[in-house]
Amino acid sequence: MKNRYNISKKTVAAALSVLMAMSLTACSPSDASGKSLADELGLNGETKPATEQTIEINSAVYSMLDFEDTQEAEFAVKGLIDAPEELEIKDKDGNVVWSQKAYAFVDNYEKAPDTVNPSLWENTRNNHAYGLFEVTDGIYQVRGYDMANLTVIKGDTGWILFDPLMSIECTQAAMELIEKNLGDYPVKAVIISHSHVDHFGGIKGVMAEDMVADASLSLEQQLASGKIPVIVPEGFEEHAVSENMYAGKAMSRRANYQYGVGLDASETGKVAMGIGMGQSTGLVTYISPTYEVKETGTKMMIDGVELEFQITPGTEAPAEMNTWIPSKKALWLAENCTGTLHNLYTLRGAEIRDGAAWASYITEAISLYGADVEVAFQSHNWPHWGNDVVNNYMVDTAAVYKYINDQTLTYINQGYTSDEISNMIELPEELAKNWYTRQYYGTVAHNSKAVYQKFMGWYDANPVNLNPLEPSERAKKWVEYLGDTDEVLRKAKADYDKGEYQWVAEVTNVIVFADPENEAARFLCADALEQLGYQAESGTWRNAYLMAAKELRQTDSDDYPKAGSDFSMQKNISASLLFDNFAILLDKNELAEQAFKINFVLIDTKEQFMLHFHHGALLVYENKQADDADVTVTCPKNALLYLMNQNVEALESAAQITGNQDVLALFVENLNEYNAAGTADFNIIEP
Repeated sequence: MKNRYNISKKTVAAALSVLMAMSLTACSPSDASGKSLADELGLNGETKPATEQTIEINSAVYSMLDFEDTQEAEFAVKGLIDAPEELEIKDKDGNVVWSQKAYAFVDNYEKAPDTVNPSLWENTRNNHAYGLFEVTDGIYQVRGYDMANLTVIKGDTGWILFDPLMSIECTQAAMELIEKNLGDYPVKAVIISHSHVDHFGGIKGVMAEDMVADASLSLEQQLASGKIPVIVPEGFEEHAVSENMYAGKAMSRRANYQYGVGLDASETGKVAMGIGMGQSTGLVTYISPTYEVKETGTKMMIDGVELEFQITPGTEAPAEMNTWIPSKKALWLAENCTGTLHNLYTLRGAEIRDGAAWASYITEAISLYGADVEVAFQSHNWPHWGNDVVNNYMVDTAAVYKYINDQTLTYINQGYTSDEISNMIELPEELAKNWYTRQYYGTVAHNSKAVYQKFMGWYDANPVNLNPLEPSERAKKWVEYLGDTDEVLRKAKADYDKGEYQWVAEVTNVIVFADPENEAARFLCADALEQLGYQAESGTWRNAYLMAAKELRQTDSDDYPKAGSDFSMQKNISASLLFDNFAILLDKNELAEQAFKINFVLIDTKEQFMLHFHHGALLVYENKQADDADVTVTCPKNALLYLMNQNVEALESAAQITGNQDVLALFVENLNEYNAAGTADFNIIEP
């Protein structure tokens, strides 16, 4: 992993050595016998079992929750038509991209192992139920073949398909299961509920580019053409291709922690995380939509099935929609209700979501469809059946998001800070007891921080926190003041033995940031984080704790599996978004004394842009050309991707370039602040 700060580990260690030498109480990392502090404290880089304190905390969950309430477990397997005895999906090269086989250990336990929160274990068991299921007559889902569900509705002559998963291998396997049991019918339309990749990345597993309807036609004409329309909520493409663009590198690295991509599935490793077992790592694809739904109440008839849409922007995704199927009395809730508490803030990083708006769109759905609905189903987890059950499900889910929003604001107005609120806030008992709103994915604590961030920002009003030292410098000062870090670690180990894992993780991580080579601090921090992971009800928190523990113990463990791409999404990025990304990639400090202008003429999209580099800032002007531009580039829009990859030769072969080409070369060679095509590998749990 890479150091995030402009200081090497050797420099940090050297500085720490000087500080330690200056301290009268400083001692060496080993005693006179040569025994290291790690050996003295019994610390090592091995995975540990649950401690007595963790076992006690996890055991108490059985008395906190009603494990005799088996509704969710029953719904998770209701309507099963077929499932393979073992499920392991591979790509064309034989690499495993998705596996339920890896979770076979779940079937070996009647109760949760000591190393897993019993509530999260229930969610894991339910998400381990995979196969083809009937939702109601004519509506079917393949669940457990990726993080999301693939849903089909049988029309007069073919399938209306919802959310074609994240990768083509998983989508193809799901469709094979459908065709085996229900018949081989053509896909008449694809509906994508929202703009997250796990709901559209597998689209080329059900349709090729030449099967896509003409977006210039009306929807009726698209359907009549024999091609396949791709129907999405308004704003879908903008958010689908941009959400992970500006901060995409950081998001991808942080997603390693959220999804536990470096963890093995096991009793001490990765289990479920509320909305599935994790993300598949197959080939991610993209096809531009051909029709946008813009208004709630929009109705359409597709292959004999009437659909009515409810637009729900700014809820779980910036562009999202529910779908009502009146003939089936069935309500597709997209990811607005998911059988778990979801995220107002996702740990990988994203824009804050509005809890009050989320609740309001759920209550709108109740007002529109609640009187008639008999089954609610969605893009993760399992359906809920029965009018009373469905209405309670929606009311309880809306109430949870509204409570977190409103109670956080109450505490804000009483003067409490973000960290104080996250430690104070708890759901009322009647909301907390519901299995379908438990904290498997989002948590009340970090969702309250999202509300604080939305309304108050990062600052807690304490001027000490206006411009704090960066973590490594702060850590070195703490270590200097603490003096004998060996004695601190001995005290921390005693606190670990008492079960004070959060404090132990905090104090040992300070030492790690001051001296990343301190083996005892690394191992003790890892052990504390591991126990926090074992106790976590949230699968994403568990993953984050255990990933951090792994990286503290194995500093070279950064070769994680990742999804592939056919780059079809990149080809749909707008030119303005690409230019904005150039500004992020650009070494602005290196060019701070430079001033230049570049005209771009895009021959296929008929767009013109002028880039003005001014005192370190790249200003982008749309629909403008500069008469005094240093250089002008005339090319197709997608030739701009060569710039992002610093491939000047490829650009020259695809473009006409006039003017001072040295300016263009200077610009391109400084698009180097990170590798746009590579994998992010900066450190998280250490400097």
